[in-house]
Amino acid sequence: MLKYGEKVGIGLSGGKDSASLLYVLNEITKGHGTELYAITIDEGIRGYREEAVKNAERLARELTIPILVSSYKDFFGFTLDEALDFRNIHQKSKVTSCAICGPLRRRSLDRSAEKLGLHVLATAHNLDDVLQTFYINLHSGDLERIKWLDPAYHPSSNSSFKLRRIKPFMEIYEQELAFFAYLKGLPFQSESCPYMNEGIRTEIRENLNSLESRHPGIKYSSLKTVLGIASGLEIQEKKKKSLMRCEKCGSVSTGTICSVCETLEIVANANR
Repeated sequence: MLKYGEKVGIGLSGGKDSASLLYVLNEITKGHGTELYAITIDEGIRGYREEAVKNAERLARELTIPILVSSYKDFFGFTLDEALDFRNIHQKSKVTSCAICGPLRRRSLDRSAEKLGLHVLATAHNLDDVLQTFYINLHSGDLERIKWLDPAYHPSSNSSFKLRRIKPFMEIYEQELAFFAYLKGLPFQSESCPYMNEGIRTEIRENLNSLESRHPGIKYSSLKTVLGIASGLEIQEKKKKSLMRCEKCGSVSTGTICSVCETLEIVANANR
């Protein structure tokens, strides 16, 4: 996943998974010429994000790792709370908070990584995250995002993409990471996102946990299936087309308009 001398950013949300990832990468990269940087994105969620940012800054300071804290307000001119307020007041057909937050968070991480001149961006998606994301995309018919789950998928083969993304924890249970963070005494977020139950992720999480409790190991076998599907979709993509650029912002996109610009348009329409 990593090469000697690379500059590596860790998406440090302030939660248990990203705190564990920062700790582990700091331990295993010592003496290998790797420069680590923490990136924290403040979405702007009142009464929730403040604790996470504080914990992220504390852990980075304890590990003497440089940290860059950026926000949706910096990049897009509004907080997530403000975007959802616009949606609730003006929009009849409501888009979930996760559908708005996801593309904006990814773009914020990309911009932060570009600012730091990074080669690699590591995120703390665990086994449970990957499976939940697969089923969310499966039920919504989003084949594009399913192929992104393949760890061997490197859109950087296109010269427009300079940043490589890795998910070192994708084979590790969420519960195990919680135990690790607790045993190491790492500071991490104590509250769940107040918007987490708007989408179907919570229901999928509960269903998967129920299956795992009755059939231990089913998550691992499911991951094998997911990666096989994702790899197959990537092969089809290479045969069909190459990546394009968004007509609005110029960022690399799989369509004429990228998901971030589509999200910003939703927020703008809600605010009119």
